[in-house]
Amino acid sequence: MALDFSGQNLRGRNFKGHNLAGANFIYADIRGANFSGANLTGANFNHAKAGLQRRWAIALVIVSFFLSVLSGFLSAFNGYLVSLIFSSSSNSKLAGWFALITLIAFFFIIIRQGIIAGLGAVTVAFVVAIFVVAAAVASADGASAAAAAAAVAGAFAAASTGAAAGAGAAAVAGAASGAFAATAAVAGAGAFDAAFAEAGAFTKAAAFAVAVAGTLFSIYISWRAMKGDQKHSLIRNIAIAFAAIGGTSFRYTDLTGADFSQATLKSTDFRNTILICSCWHQAKMLDRVRPGSTYLQNTQIRQLLVTGLGQDKNFDRENLQGINLQAANLADASFIGADLSEANLQDADLSRAKLKQTQLDGTDLTGATLTGAFIEDWGITNTTKLNGVRCEYVFMRVPTKENPVPLRKPDNEEEKFKDGDFADFIKPIFDTLDLYHNQGVDPRAVAIAFKNLAQNHPEAELEIAAMEKRGDDKILLRAKTAADSDKSQLSAEYFDDYNRLKALSQSQQLLLVEKDSFISQLVTTIQVGLGQSKYHIQGNPTMSDISGISIQGSSNVSGIAGNSSVANLGTISGNVSIALNQLPDAPDTEKPGIKELLTQLQEAISQSADLPETDKADALIQIQALAEASKNPQESTKQKTAKNAVTMLKGIFSGLPAVASLVEAANKLLPAISKLFGLG
Repeated sequence: MALDFSGQNLRGRNFKGHNLAGANFIYADIRGANFSGANLTGANFNHAKAGLQRRWAIALVIVSFFLSVLSGFLSAFNGYLVSLIFSSSSNSKLAGWFALITLIAFFFIIIRQGIIAGLGAVTVAFVVAIFVVAAAVASADGASAAAAAAAVAGAFAAASTGAAAGAGAAAVAGAASGAFAATAAVAGAGAFDAAFAEAGAFTKAAAFAVAVAGTLFSIYISWRAMKGDQKHSLIRNIAIAFAAIGGTSFRYTDLTGADFSQATLKSTDFRNTILICSCWHQAKMLDRVRPGSTYLQNTQIRQLLVTGLGQDKNFDRENLQGINLQAANLADASFIGADLSEANLQDADLSRAKLKQTQLDGTDLTGATLTGAFIEDWGITNTTKLNGVRCEYVFMRVPTKENPVPLRKPDNEEEKFKDGDFADFIKPIFDTLDLYHNQGVDPRAVAIAFKNLAQNHPEAELEIAAMEKRGDDKILLRAKTAADSDKSQLSAEYFDDYNRLKALSQSQQLLLVEKDSFISQLVTTIQVGLGQSKYHIQGNPTMSDISGISIQGSSNVSGIAGNSSVANLGTISGNVSIALNQLPDAPDTEKPGIKELLTQLQEAISQSADLPETDKADALIQIQALAEASKNPQESTKQKTAKNAVTMLKGIFSGLPAVASLVEAANKLLPAISKLFGLG
């Protein structure tokens, strides 16, 4: 049973290494508690109060006070250098002017480029000062040059140290207590009074002005740092790290599924913590935690976690693994190349979101809205949860100016996905046997070997899912299998049989092909796939019925494998006519070319009374393969496709009577077609 600490005072308690899975810490005071290395999966920290105990907060304020005193002394010293402008000595005046210019330049560099650039300028100033002093030794007015150089170096040193100390003091005090402005100002004034008690009124006034300016400058820099200005991130990081000493520690803790809704988290250490699907809704002072390398280090992500509002925001290429965005408004947001693996996106609104190449392995999209989302090459896997996804339509490409609505699915703009249809449409097939053929593919051997494998292993429930052409003469045959199938064994057995069949003569293979309609039609499908690089073949044929295979234009969309019925004979004939009409006419009307010969053969096939409709469909598919092959610029591929198609046509016509008109037409046309393809 989970432990219940709700409402308890747990300040300073040590839970290091404890198993507190599912524990209840609602409204508990956990300031200064140590949870390092504990198991806090599913723990509830709603309205809990984390951070520093009072004694640690007081200690940090004291430290910041002493840093402010140091800053005040150094600011006063800069004031003294600037007051030399009003000295009667020319050397002193020169030194004063150089000090003033140096301070202005230093403050300008820090404001525009940050404290790191300012500290770099200090180094340069010292180097320049050394060279100036060295040159002054040999010059006629060495004292003036040396005084100016010393003023430059001194001003830079005092300004940089004072600014860093003052900003650091203010930031630490702000991170710890919030009263940093008064602390820095009072300390600076006290430092000034102590340093210039014996000075003249004019010098004291000048020094006071510069001291106040330095103090205000430090306060400004600390304010910008704590607001998240990246130029001053060094000061912010140091201040937060310092303020987290003695605070609540979740270092090396497993906080998977933990709930920090409306908790106060200032001065809390989350370094090296597992934060998968942790909830931060309306958490307070999340910007004051020590995040380490977790996603909490990103200002925009922290705001999204707290508010749940990410509409129209850009999260491209962000590492958001394990983030909890349940019910968040992410409409029109961009997640291109982002990693949302294992994230909780339940009931999130992702309408029109750009999810191109977004990693979604193990992501929970249950109940999410994806209407109008752009899902080009998104990385869903078999562990991506798509239950109850609400989606009327999606786009398979990211929009461009030329094509603002690219590849809408469903294709008909008047059609929308019904409840549950999108998940069925988009869900990828993963329990598959992938049979990759990379050298000299033999379609007949592929079809026969696959049929043999299915017959020998009925328990594997083999079912063709897709066939893809890879390169010029490589194919991937993908088949669904039962969940407990040994895919390694099936693959090895298949390729042993395939290689054996490949060694048989064509006549021996044809005998096996003619005995089985499944093998015959699968051979035809593979032939077309190899001969037409723009096609992607998908389907869902069973072992007794290959009619589920169809040929579709491929958009290379990752993760889509659907069921489709075979096109009827009229559709196939229409596709062949379209392919033939795209071919050029023969230049010599008395000498027919490829287009004319294939058109004559198409007509003979369509008008044949001796050829069954299934064989007509197979023959017409081969005509289309020849038409497409004729446009292939690669001669070797063109000839190989043509040879396969002609062989298939001869096999289809071989069972017809010798006096059949189609046989007579084929005997006349096929040799001429072969000759035009360079087959002899």
